[in-house]
Amino acid sequence: MSEAAPLDPEDRKIITLARSARARNGVPEGAAVRDETGRTYVAGTVDLESLQLSALRTAVAMAVASGAQSLEAAAVVTEAETASDEDRAAVRDLGGAGTPVLVAGPDGALRVSVQAG
Repeated sequence: MSEAAPLDPEDRKIITLARSARARNGVPEGAAVRDETGRTYVAGTVDLESLQLSALRTAVAMAVASGAQSLEAAAVVTEAETASDEDRAAVRDLGGAGTPVLVAGPDGALRVSVQAG
């Protein structure tokens, strides 16, 4: 884990989108990912009786389903201190081990930036 350097506008954007998804849907987490073309995919936690997915895994699934070939970055807004191993694995599967995963608190403040790998 490493403390994050100042965010560029594109990384700030995915944190803002993730925060908005969390608030709008009243879910524990919001997430957003940016693919290799700059498109973003935004999601919240899925908690159905037959299907449970974290917000970040849902955002990765949306990117894959939309034809993304890779990821440039991922963000999750959560109460947790860092991204789970399962969430980082999903980002790594599509983006590679070096893909940054930005973890922000509910207020949108970046807590930490970790690599997917």
